[in-house]
Amino acid sequence: MAGRLVGVGLGPGDPELLTLKAVHAIRDADVVVYHSARHGRSTARSIAAEHLRDGVVEEQLVYPVTTEETDDPRGYRAVIDEFYEQCAARLRTHLDQGRTVAVLSLGDPLLYSSYQHLHERLSADYPTEVVPGITSISAASAALAQPLAEETEILTVIPGTLPEDQLVAAIDATDTAVIMKLGRTVTTVRSALERAGRLDDAWLVERASMAAERRVRLAEVDPDTVPYFAVALLTSRQARPAVPAPPVGADVPVGTVTVVGTGPAGAEWLTPQARGALAAADDLVGYVTYVDRVPVRPWQIRHASDNKVESERAAFALDLARRGREVCVVSSGDPGVFAMATAVLEVASEPGYQDIPVRIVPGMTAAHAAAARAGAPLGHDYATISLSDRLKPWSVVSRRVRLALEADLVIAIYNPASRSRRHQVVALKELIGEHRSPSTPVVVARDVGGPTERVRVLTLAELPTDEIDMRTLLIIGSSQTERVNRRGAGPGGSDVTIAWTPRRYPEA
Repeated sequence: MAGRLVGVGLGPGDPELLTLKAVHAIRDADVVVYHSARHGRSTARSIAAEHLRDGVVEEQLVYPVTTEETDDPRGYRAVIDEFYEQCAARLRTHLDQGRTVAVLSLGDPLLYSSYQHLHERLSADYPTEVVPGITSISAASAALAQPLAEETEILTVIPGTLPEDQLVAAIDATDTAVIMKLGRTVTTVRSALERAGRLDDAWLVERASMAAERRVRLAEVDPDTVPYFAVALLTSRQARPAVPAPPVGADVPVGTVTVVGTGPAGAEWLTPQARGALAAADDLVGYVTYVDRVPVRPWQIRHASDNKVESERAAFALDLARRGREVCVVSSGDPGVFAMATAVLEVASEPGYQDIPVRIVPGMTAAHAAAARAGAPLGHDYATISLSDRLKPWSVVSRRVRLALEADLVIAIYNPASRSRRHQVVALKELIGEHRSPSTPVVVARDVGGPTERVRVLTLAELPTDEIDMRTLLIIGSSQTERVNRRGAGPGGSDVTIAWTPRRYPEA
């Protein structure tokens, strides 16, 4: 009769944090298994020591390497895989004799543990039980006496062994975080936190719940003193109150203005960099519809306004930065495409604002979002033109459209029509008809990413000018753009019509 495999979570280190179920599993085991480095000392065994019964068989699994570096020509992964195969074979000998084998695991057996590698190799062949344990995450939070996440905050657990750019992206994309596997990685982790603007919020907790526990601001720690049993925490900011800007003329360091592109619609279009910039701001400034897309955070002050006051909004944001505030100007799509980046930089170039740092964080454009939904109509050279004549005369708009058509470019049309501005889209269709055939593919994309999204790939002859509004983006194909019906390739096996423009252009 086959034996039983038990993964036993020991908790973060304090023997008093062993669960009753873990104690029973240790006492009932025929074989107790634990890992160690070559020095032979096992933290896991020391935690469980008082519960080991007389006569229990002990299996010590000694790691061949304890870092991800090795001189073995096969590389680290091959060496460690071979080690776990050998360990699994040792445990199979006991399991095949009907013994209960308890594998001791620091923290929880299924969170960044060595037990997981044995579980993957043995659990399909033997009855298996996993006894959960208190994680170092919970122990570190308890040591700081600070909540990890509250209300709608997102908590992310991040391995410190990631490359620095991936660490920055993960930190940017979350509200609170626990970064594990420090020690050798602490310098990289610290640099990533600094790049993400979160270093001042980060705490380091070493050996949580153990006798040598230490709690310190990560920015203040000597990297050479940080052990492997350490985690960095970005705890909840939910209880942080909003602090008003200091009075005009107060002697404070100058802040910054960051113009952030939020993409064409909701949160799924937001880049990690944009998410991080929005979360780090003291003040949010923007058109009310776009500001409403940003989660409400108690420590931020929101300044929403009408859509037609770009210059005033830019000056207001720069004035806040002059008073020491970290300000985000919220823009839809990409802020540099018919959006707020130009307005902010224009005002920032005026006397009195030239010393205020302005940063631009890009976002997914409406044109690229619509093109992705429709296939690949922007696969070759293309032009992007706003059909609005509010800031430039119609003669300029029509000339630019005509020249783009004569050059046989695909054209992405922004702001094609509004309630009071209807004749331009009719004139556009007539203008296109002078240079393109009636069968030219035209993408009509409305509210891409929003709740009323509708994307159609029509022909020029079918273009419904009466249905187009400011939430619609048009993509006019070139002479080479293809319109194809793909049978069964849509949602639920439905047919779907796509457009794509070849990357090669024929010789004249």
